Amino acid sequence: MEDPNEPPDGHTRCRAANGVVTMTEIVFLIEEEPEGGYSARALGESIFTQAEDVESLREMVRDAVRCHFPDDQTRPRMIRLHFVSDEVIAT
Repeated sequence: MEDPNEPPDGHTRCRAANGVVTMTEIVFLIEEEPEGGYSARALGESIFTQAEDVESLREMVRDAVRCHFPDDQTRPRMIRLHFVSDEVIAT
């Protein structure tokens, strides 16, 4: 059974002085797309975005987080980008 006091995967939480639980960090998995560009998917939240290059992706992720968490008090303070890549090698 899940502990309701534990944060969902990909989140670190802390309790603010006003009693509101806020997220201090949100984690995005970043993958290079086969057809070009990059995609970013948040862990534990329904946030997804894409861009042609990494710098544009950073801005798209920031914008998506601001849209998903419009209230400054509940918005994560940090965004962690976890780059995932696959490598295939011959046996």
